Amino acid sequence: MLLRMSSLFLRTLRDDPADAEVPSHKLLVRAGYVRRVAPGIYSWLPLGMHVLKNVESIVRDEMNKMGGQEVLFPALLPREYYEATGRWTEYGDTLFRLKDRKGADYLLGPTHEELFADMVKGEYSSYKDYPVTLYQIQTKYRDEARPRAGILRGREFLMKDSYSFDLDDDGLKRSYEQHREAYIKTFDRLGIRYKIVFATSGAMGGSASEEFLAPTPTGEDTFVACHSCGYAANAEAVTTPAPAARPVAGAGAQQVLDTPDTPTIETLVDHVNTVHGLSITAADTLKNIVVKITTPGSDKVETLIVGIPGDREVDFKRLEAALAPGEPAIFEAEDFAKHPGLVRGYIGPQVLKDLGIRYLVDPRVVTGTAWVTGANEPGKHAVNVVAGRDFTPDGTIEAAEVRAGDACPRCGSELSIDRGIEIGHIFQLGRKYADAAGLDALGPDGKPIRITMGSYGIGVSRAVAVIAEQAHDQLGLVWPREVAPADVHIVGTGKENQIEVALQLAEELTAKGLRVLVDDRAGVSPGVKFKDAELLGLPTILVVGRGLSTGVVELRDRASGTKEEIPLAEATDRILAACS
Repeated sequence: MLLRMSSLFLRTLRDDPADAEVPSHKLLVRAGYVRRVAPGIYSWLPLGMHVLKNVESIVRDEMNKMGGQEVLFPALLPREYYEATGRWTEYGDTLFRLKDRKGADYLLGPTHEELFADMVKGEYSSYKDYPVTLYQIQTKYRDEARPRAGILRGREFLMKDSYSFDLDDDGLKRSYEQHREAYIKTFDRLGIRYKIVFATSGAMGGSASEEFLAPTPTGEDTFVACHSCGYAANAEAVTTPAPAARPVAGAGAQQVLDTPDTPTIETLVDHVNTVHGLSITAADTLKNIVVKITTPGSDKVETLIVGIPGDREVDFKRLEAALAPGEPAIFEAEDFAKHPGLVRGYIGPQVLKDLGIRYLVDPRVVTGTAWVTGANEPGKHAVNVVAGRDFTPDGTIEAAEVRAGDACPRCGSELSIDRGIEIGHIFQLGRKYADAAGLDALGPDGKPIRITMGSYGIGVSRAVAVIAEQAHDQLGLVWPREVAPADVHIVGTGKENQIEVALQLAEELTAKGLRVLVDDRAGVSPGVKFKDAELLGLPTILVVGRGLSTGVVELRDRASGTKEEIPLAEATDRILAACS
């Protein structure tokens, strides 16, 4: 493959796009790989298409090696499939919904579990047909509320989704491990640094679930890691070790204190310590957050109160994961007006049973623990409010923020916290979608066997952005060789016969099987060409410049930044060696 910049559909930019927040967005636009069409919607230009297709090829190759078989479904789907599994309503506003000219409901597919299950049901009937794994690489659509970061979080994106179909749970576990290994090989080939973490399943359903996260400061996902035992989890999936319960007998009596003008935990702690002579910290207080929960497809709204230690904030992502498919929202002034029994800023759990309001607490709130919390009267708080004596929670919930130094749920050592971007997610779905489709195989005894499924996704277009996030410097992109749009970028600086020699070298290397980009533009200064070469980020750069008069060219390694003058006669062999 030979690409000539004199005719290549490419325009590089010197300035960052105004809406760009992260390096991948800035660089992919500046280098002419993608262009914005609308929020969360991007076009791919020729060099971007080469990178995207290279990533897609690696994903496809590893899926084929593990025994997956490729299919392709439509993106435009009828409502009935999603109605059968409840996801027409569960997905809420995330779905792009539309009607045809006859008024029938359709959606643009965000994922295709239902279609895969239905296809297998239509083609297979015997236990002898299983196991089977099918996959597709296809454009998906999700109506993101806040599309951002270029192609990292878009409304339209390219995704590989695969599904395993097995006769029993042991078979599902084997398929899951096969996909896990295939993903490891895929991301290794893509040159992505990643971490495998426990995760929640969300609207997908199912049991076991792991994410492949690419650590980067710009990531939207928070994950924890334990360097003692190797535990790692998305923050939404972290479980809090509960302390041992304490005896209720002997706990001090509950006492109500005047605490005017204490709108925050900090002011409350300061007041009770200085005015009432106590010695407490924020961790001794019980903060109660009121939320309203709506269920997609239902008009019912539930009021829920969540209790967490006062030294913690609510992590809304963890709260959403814990309450899915319900959608929580914080109480506003008009909501409190409808619930006069809830005294805003002074809510305590003592009266919630009588008010008929469900109360879920952080796992640290165990029987026998005593708290400073609201007294359900304006300007008053209560001390020695004991769990199991003065209130009984309806259950626990993982909604408090996770912090560095928290105890590992596996070994008790301290957790560290990092940020990352989700690049892959694997689920043991079980039988949710098989049940909805009535997907059975006739067993050897003539009785039906309900099939169990796994679901496995890789963000193909997102992977391009992730690689750009991890592989760049102050000058531009630095592509790993296997995903780069070409193996070598030959720069003819434009004097004497430099462009002519650059083209000759490009043709020789192309004949040897390399992918070559050659800058053969006339009338463009060497400085501009060098800046473009650094911005475009191909792994090997060969400069045919002023050294040509003495029979040498300059070989550059983009990743290390090293430069070396080599004889022109050795250029082809040296580049072939560098690209091997």
